[in-house]
Amino acid sequence: MYPYREYIEAGGLMAYAVELETLFQYMAGQVASILNGTRVGEIPVYQARMFKLTINVKAAKTLGLTVPPTILARADEVLE
Repeated sequence: MYPYREYIEAGGLMAYAVELETLFQYMAGQVASILNGTRVGEIPVYQARMFKLTINVKAAKTLGLTVPPTILARADEVLE
């Protein structure tokens, strides 16, 4: 299990990762708020809510694993 999708593209088995695009957009908004004079203590803490499950079926076969169909159905992305 990896923290980023890029590891799966490189041959990893699966990743459950935060959606980085959404996270970076929020971070840019925080930086803009600070540059516009908002005190850091007034900016709310952000907790990621969007995660993606990516499974590499080829890596699973190489390892001799069978990924259950229910897990494949729940995955956001399946790499063949």
